[in-house]
Amino acid sequence: MGTDLHELLRSLRVWDPEVTELPPFDPDTAPAAPLPLFTRWFADAVAAGQREPHTVSLATTDEDGLPDVRIVMLHGADEDGWSFATHVGSRKGRHLAARPYAALAFHWPVLGRQVRLRGPVAVAPPEEAQADLHARSAGALAAALTGRQSRELGSLEELAEASEAAWERAVRAPDTPVPSWTLYRLRPDEAEFFQGEPRRRHVRLAYRRAGQGWDRRLLWP
Repeated sequence: MGTDLHELLRSLRVWDPEVTELPPFDPDTAPAAPLPLFTRWFADAVAAGQREPHTVSLATTDEDGLPDVRIVMLHGADEDGWSFATHVGSRKGRHLAARPYAALAFHWPVLGRQVRLRGPVAVAPPEEAQADLHARSAGALAAALTGRQSRELGSLEELAEASEAAWERAVRAPDTPVPSWTLYRLRPDEAEFFQGEPRRRHVRLAYRRAGQGWDRRLLWP
């Protein structure tokens, strides 16, 4: 028999106490800007054993304003913005060229936390993109050298052949440049921190840019 999706969904729990801790969050103690709080929450997620806490959903829109979303890796976060990378000719690269505005959503279920950011996206200087790429693993460079991201693939055999050649080059010449590899920085106009609460009295703290600083406000869950 096939799987009954609705029955399966109803059997699942949200925030099972055996695997999830819902720490208290007092928004009155939050810093004046989102970056320090993000850094603290990210460190908490790592310490709590969250798997791949640096993965993040990236939402963009195409030339017609239609949305798209995918999972990418966070490459850094500082006063210049939250960084991620891709080929400039990939689907998300084309979206950002047409509409340089995006949203990020982090989900750390081990702590019942989410962080949402949205704002304009800028392209980092090429030398920074190459330095970031070459600071990563041989596998990251091999994937970048394989290229052709989002283009139609003829077969898995074609992918395997291109990947093997890319891996060989990445190991042999780890400083090989990848001109299409682009580092992007999202500088948020808005940031929201969500902390789950056992009785569903979730705490949502929103930051919005105001001049050179930030306004903070609570949102209904």
